[in-house]
Amino acid sequence: MPLNRPAQPLAPGPRGAVQARRWVVDVCYEIGRPELRENAELALSEVVTNAILHGSPPVTVRLRGTRSHPRVEVRDGSGDPPAFSATEVGQKFLDDLPTFGRGLGIVASSSEAWGAERDGDGKMVWFVPSPTVPPTPARGVLLGWDGDDDEPSFGDGQAIGVDLLHVPADLLQGTLAHGAELRRELRLLTLAHRDTYPVASDLSTFFTALAREIRSQLGGEALLQALRTGQSHLDLDIKAPIDSERRFARLLELLDLADAFCHDERLLTLARSPEQVVFQQWLFGEFVRQAAGAEPQPWRDRDGPSEARTQP
Repeated sequence: MPLNRPAQPLAPGPRGAVQARRWVVDVCYEIGRPELRENAELALSEVVTNAILHGSPPVTVRLRGTRSHPRVEVRDGSGDPPAFSATEVGQKFLDDLPTFGRGLGIVASSSEAWGAERDGDGKMVWFVPSPTVPPTPARGVLLGWDGDDDEPSFGDGQAIGVDLLHVPADLLQGTLAHGAELRRELRLLTLAHRDTYPVASDLSTFFTALAREIRSQLGGEALLQALRTGQSHLDLDIKAPIDSERRFARLLELLDLADAFCHDERLLTLARSPEQVVFQQWLFGEFVRQAAGAEPQPWRDRDGPSEARTQP
């Protein structure tokens, strides 16, 4: 069964670190995985201490994933990459680590997988605790800092404009958050099983490009501002590839396949809800329709859409 526990706010300072360690011990016993306790406690202590010392409040901890692969997530309010404290480890161990920070040895040597990424105004560091010490440190999946210039963009080459009208802010935020989770886990599948799951690379590329383009068009703040001020809908002008009709028709197929992966617990993220499915069929379907020359159709709320364009 998927795990989806509410985020637990942590107290500032040392109290927060103690609170996190008690929380993760309770969680390991609650889900029937007491063998994970030692490594989960060790990794979480390092991540939370880093968030408290070098990040910004609020700091929260959350459990996601499945019982077989529980994922611990720590969020804080700083968008800076994690700055872990130095760890004394052997040179060979250091050589096996990604060149992001040598202190990540504590997390990498306690986890089956781990990663860090920008998350709205802040960042999120996650790990899947290992029941034993891995023979080699897990390689991290790091998104949103190094290599941003190499991310695919829909604005490259020939492009068309797509008007997305009366977009519900909450459903768009949910789509981007779900896409971020899928990117993270599909990147893992791509690194480890590219030949077995070629769909992982295709879907990861689509969501990376889409998220980057929306961030660019909104200046990184408009959606967050709409959510803060209670603005329910937005109108967006998005650049898209000239061959969007083919690309996004394929994306809709890949999303259905990703849901099947989620139901089979090959991915730790949850499958889309029926509401998310309907919204994404409209959202990505607009790219297909408008690339074929059709006029924009606004999102229709259950009580009917507004005919006037909203102001972001």
